Amino acid sequence: MYPYHREITALLSILFSIMHFSFVKSDGEILPPTIQKLMKGYNKYLRPFFDNGPVTVGMSLDIASIDTISEINMDYTATIFLRQRWTDERLCFEGNKSLSLDGRLVELLWVPDTFIVDSKKSFLHDITVENRLIRIYPNGTVLYALRITTTVACSMDLTKYPMDKQTCTLQLESWGYNINDVMFYWTRGNDSVRGLNTLRLAQYTVEDHYTSVSEAVYETGRYPKLIFHFDLKRNILYFILETYVPSILLVVLSWVSFWISQSSVPARICIGVTTVLTMTTLMMGARTSLPNANCFIKAIDVYLGICFSFIFGALLEYAIAHFCTLRLPNQKNSTQDMDDGDIDMNGSIVAVSSEANNQTQVTNREKKDNGRNNSAFLKAKKRLLCIFYCLRVENPHHIDNYSRLSFPLSFMVVNVLYWVYYLYF
Repeated sequence: MYPYHREITALLSILFSIMHFSFVKSDGEILPPTIQKLMKGYNKYLRPFFDNGPVTVGMSLDIASIDTISEINMDYTATIFLRQRWTDERLCFEGNKSLSLDGRLVELLWVPDTFIVDSKKSFLHDITVENRLIRIYPNGTVLYALRITTTVACSMDLTKYPMDKQTCTLQLESWGYNINDVMFYWTRGNDSVRGLNTLRLAQYTVEDHYTSVSEAVYETGRYPKLIFHFDLKRNILYFILETYVPSILLVVLSWVSFWISQSSVPARICIGVTTVLTMTTLMMGARTSLPNANCFIKAIDVYLGICFSFIFGALLEYAIAHFCTLRLPNQKNSTQDMDDGDIDMNGSIVAVSSEANNQTQVTNREKKDNGRNNSAFLKAKKRLLCIFYCLRVENPHHIDNYSRLSFPLSFMVVNVLYWVYYLYF
């Protein structure tokens, strides 16, 4: 094999020389005479109007899709067509037709150093080739278009979730050229952004969108900035069917125990514990799609907390009613003992009535002295006895009767207050 080593090396050298010659030749054939004339003496490292003021760059957007809007990461992912238009006096040529060039020729031209503010991740589509467009007009105007998918941060206020409205932005800035070198503007004002009217999002509806022009101020200078704002309103129907309706049904199910006999301890305990556990599971599931570390209470948390309170209250209601049922026989026995004691005491009073008459005069004096001191204590004791009497349950079955009316009415009142507050305030 060694004898052929030199021949193989020489053959490979000849092949590489032929390929290099063909590429050089084809390179010259790629550029037509018009482009060759434009590129002669062109320096892509110098911006247009280098000594004659800033170059103005007009921009427009087409929103192809908004793929995801994440509350956990607080960002959205969108695919956009970004079009930039500026004038380069060095690219003027004779004629009345524009030149559409291969996107790879952008490496030969000066282009704005535009970037997306708050972008977490972005990429340029390259199937089947890089999705870039270059078009040059006879007056030197250059149209540069890109197809980009980007993930942009969006600060969200989830206090009224899922009845919330979010405002997200897409901001475009110049990275290295300040306002003395480059100026940005929207080519058609608010109509510079298209495509949102035809979008269909899973959880949101685009209510409004508008554009604005601003400046970014940093330590290194002032830079041009374009901002696109769009307002998103969440569709609540999904959450009504997924969370609110099951929560309401669980609360209503907990009220079934009010119509079950208090002697059916297993049945009522089973309903109470089951509804509490089911509500706990529903509350945990509702938080899976939201940030774990959140500094504010959301509207859905408030409603789930209300439902959980009513369900837990229904369970406590049976505990109180059952406790009063167990105390009722003891109260009856103690009442009978008090009546017997009154009879004996009356007999004793009759027996000693004569002695009491003899000591009447002495007792009256003592009563006058002690009456003033004991009057305040007696009044307080009387009030406490009245309160205790009002709270005393003579018939524990009345607790269920009151609960059948009070629980539904209070739940309806709380619902009205909840929906009015979160929908209109």
